[in-house]
Amino acid sequence: MDQSDLFGLLLDRAQDKIALLDEDGTFTYVNAAAERILGFEPDELVGVDVFEFVHPDDVETVREEFYRTVRSDSLLEGTIEYRYRTSDGGWVWLESRMSNLTDEKLDGYVVSSRDVTDRVEAERERAETASRLKGIAAVSGDVLWMFDADWSELLFVNPAYEEIFGRPIEEAYDDPSAFLDAIHPQDRPAVEEAMGRVAAGHSVEMEYRVNPDEEFKRWVWVQGEPITENGEVVRVAGFARDITDRRRRERQLVVMDNLLRHTLRNDLNVVLGQAALIDDEFPEAAEYTEIIHRVGNELLQSAEKEREIIDLLTDQRWREPFDVREAVVTGVETVRDRYPDSVIEVGTLAPAVVQGRPELEQAVTELLENAVQHCEDATPTVTVRLRKTDTSAELVVEDDGEPIPAIEADVLTGDYDEMTNVYHSSGLGFWLVYLAVELSNGEIHVDAPATYGNRITVSLPLAEDGEA
Repeated sequence: MDQSDLFGLLLDRAQDKIALLDEDGTFTYVNAAAERILGFEPDELVGVDVFEFVHPDDVETVREEFYRTVRSDSLLEGTIEYRYRTSDGGWVWLESRMSNLTDEKLDGYVVSSRDVTDRVEAERERAETASRLKGIAAVSGDVLWMFDADWSELLFVNPAYEEIFGRPIEEAYDDPSAFLDAIHPQDRPAVEEAMGRVAAGHSVEMEYRVNPDEEFKRWVWVQGEPITENGEVVRVAGFARDITDRRRRERQLVVMDNLLRHTLRNDLNVVLGQAALIDDEFPEAAEYTEIIHRVGNELLQSAEKEREIIDLLTDQRWREPFDVREAVVTGVETVRDRYPDSVIEVGTLAPAVVQGRPELEQAVTELLENAVQHCEDATPTVTVRLRKTDTSAELVVEDDGEPIPAIEADVLTGDYDEMTNVYHSSGLGFWLVYLAVELSNGEIHVDAPATYGNRITVSLPLAEDGEA
């Protein structure tokens, strides 16, 4: 094998398409990679004008670059990307490198081309995605932000930052720590601690006050997430949402609740006190005063349940790992103590930790207690069991009482139309159960397995690994 044959063999084994062009752009040699990349046999291309296969939108740019390179009086090298037609009529993106360096033995110009279609399309897709995200961010009412891993460089923040935090975007880009100046001084230590947690790889949620121009009367709800690559935090990102109106409504709700409960408790205590005096003075009226005592105490109990509901609505604690089996055990003990004549049968209790609100413990007890209270039998029987699927924990409570009225079942499942539907019998208790489960991203199903009895199933998402 002579040296020319050896070089030809090596060129045919190359992954890139190697071509030799004369000064007019005609193929005088093409290696075997042309078939793999373009689908053409090398002999089909020899003697053909290279520009015939270039995409019409790219051909003038490619032609100008080729002639500029080969006609330069000094050494010139260049790289260009363009689309090239394949044997089946499709197109591939090529990245071609060439120079005007040549000699008599070559009698032409060497052009090395590689298929970069996957990279070009991926870059185009990323650019389109970035453009869409930028458009969304521009009109979003939430503040969207991204920093590097140690919070030393602000990589992105959208225009909503200026409206909500009251500071110019340029200031945050120039000094990434400047956004802390927009946070209420009393809230900054908690924010700085949360920043450290995100940088260490943990998700965070919190609320704090911002905007010094408005005397820090704006409240934001912030979620922060670490972005990791190969197990290492490389960026931190998140959003801040203006919740000022919600916080204002919550304060108003608490004030009205305190006023109402204070008035209700005081007035009912007066009524019950007067009923007790009537009992003493007129024992023969006991039949009627018993009604006053019963209804008055029920109203006081309803007021306490209403207090629990207000706490649930206004306490912005986040979901956390919650041991459902432990809550069931506690709930069973509580109800057995309150109703010693009842029978509570405990089936299989699978170990299950969910990601939920702590008020789920009250919800479990409420379901068991309601089942006992509304059974007409002298010895009410309730069965409870806990099972676990791949994604959720399912708490099942069954009783042998009368079917739950549809209007009350609708409160449990969230299918009610108006709040007025909850103000009857067990309505407030069921409303508390519904809220605790709904705020824990769970679901409730109510079934009547037979003509008598009820089955309530509460499904809750399991905590992710490492959260238990």
